[in-house]
Amino acid sequence: MKRIQGKPLPLGAVVGSDEVNFAAAVSKGEECTLLIYRKGEKEPCRKYPMEETTGEVCAAAIGEFDATEYEYNFEVDGEVCLDPYARAFSGREKWMGAGELADHKVRGRILKEDYDWEGDKPLKIPYHKVIAYALHVRGFTKDSSSKVKHKGTFQGVCEKLPYMKELGINQIQCMPVWEFEERGRYTNYWGYGEAYYFAPKSAYSADGNGVTGLKDMVKSCHQTGIEVVLHMPFEPGVPGLVIHECLRYYVMEYHIDGFILNPYTTPMESIYADPILKSTKLMKYQEGFQNTMRRFLKGDEGMVNDVMYWLRHHSKKEGIFNYIASHTGFTLQDLISYDSKHNEENGENNQDGPDYNYSWNCGAEGASRRKAVTELRKRQAKNAFFLVLLAQGTPCILAGDEFGNTQGGNNNVYCQDNRTGWVNWKTGKAEQELFAFVKGLIALRKNYPVLSPEKESMGLDLAGCGVPDVSYHGELAWRAPSEVSSRQLGVYYCAVTLGGADCFVAYNMHWLSHEFALPAMSGKRKWYLKASTKEGILEEEVLLECQRQIKVEPRTILFIVGR
Repeated sequence: MKRIQGKPLPLGAVVGSDEVNFAAAVSKGEECTLLIYRKGEKEPCRKYPMEETTGEVCAAAIGEFDATEYEYNFEVDGEVCLDPYARAFSGREKWMGAGELADHKVRGRILKEDYDWEGDKPLKIPYHKVIAYALHVRGFTKDSSSKVKHKGTFQGVCEKLPYMKELGINQIQCMPVWEFEERGRYTNYWGYGEAYYFAPKSAYSADGNGVTGLKDMVKSCHQTGIEVVLHMPFEPGVPGLVIHECLRYYVMEYHIDGFILNPYTTPMESIYADPILKSTKLMKYQEGFQNTMRRFLKGDEGMVNDVMYWLRHHSKKEGIFNYIASHTGFTLQDLISYDSKHNEENGENNQDGPDYNYSWNCGAEGASRRKAVTELRKRQAKNAFFLVLLAQGTPCILAGDEFGNTQGGNNNVYCQDNRTGWVNWKTGKAEQELFAFVKGLIALRKNYPVLSPEKESMGLDLAGCGVPDVSYHGELAWRAPSEVSSRQLGVYYCAVTLGGADCFVAYNMHWLSHEFALPAMSGKRKWYLKASTKEGILEEEVLLECQRQIKVEPRTILFIVGR
């Protein structure tokens, strides 16, 4: 090994043509030493004082050695420290199995680019055509019921790609996949908190190589036509420049299609302007759709105006997506099975997790065998998917909701690295029926362009055909029910400018039946029933006997097409 002149940027360990450059940011007055380890050896084989400084950055470059045979750490004022810019680590290959820094068991790896992407590129699926699916890499396949070979890993996600393709989704949204510490007072199952942002989690790969594991997953997803979006919840206080550099790195190095960011800890304005990131999907959580639709689903009064807004609101401009269940709060099955959260197993006296979930247990708290309760829950689950998948914004399904996955009423499973927090893939007849319904509803959304327009519908006759692109109806045509007590709404989508059939959706979230007026159509076109939460997705459209109005049963949604 030969020490040569180091450079202050970029930070971390970067392999050059003849050398590896190491740069670390330290506080003024601190002494920094580079520790070099030969793979397999317990102690550093070389120590290099990093005396070359620029501002508060120390640097050293080492030449004439095979970087792939060595690992490194920094020692700052006598304390061994991991490089926060490290691209990978050794010693963290197993979940909950990381060694201690003091005994040199965890070290930064020095990476050389040699991955074969086989021509892969981000997919850039148009925002209005995205159907997203939110998952936790470990929890998605960790349960034995997943029946995958590599449980709880990037490879396990790849094994489920045929399933996701069959369902019809084209984007997965992954909870944090960066290197985080699992251990603490409570298990950090989700991956929030301090982390080594540039390094994919080693324990999420079957062979302990998080770098290759994540790249393999992204490439396999892209080959299947599925985008990969990463949830990047940077901690408060992380410098904006670090965030920029990290996001750029995942786009360039891992071909990531987009990110879900926290606008309160992320400099969104400058990220939107970044020339590398501006064409990437930059997204954030927004609870407006969720809270509105949960309340409408359970039959709260005074929701119709908000429902009208969220059914037509487009997602792209604000970088949001429509979900009725996410990792925070109840799963869909728990949303219709519990009035209150049940987080006792978290060890915080049920004080953690959101208190207001806008849920309704349909008549019994938790699991029930009462036929009236179970039948109503089946109907409500299908109603929920109608609300998500027929709204014109970008829909997102929580993994497992499509077959009734439950967390036993726990709405904050951040520390539940067990069957409570994992997806349970065991499905019976009822769960398979729900999966088939969701699969059919996704296909239906794709088949009717008026359900996912490129631009937000305005409620105006933009085509000059005498009919607005979207209009609202109730017992009387062209008149939305405006009473506070109303819990029903008819929505007419005109397809003149987009092609395909006109569509009419009748939402009745009331516990009473209601009549809906059907708008008259020009020419010889007629209304046909295509789907409902009572009868499912019909193989053949059914001509409605009465073309002027239709009666909708309690807590039922109908999808009607005009041709």
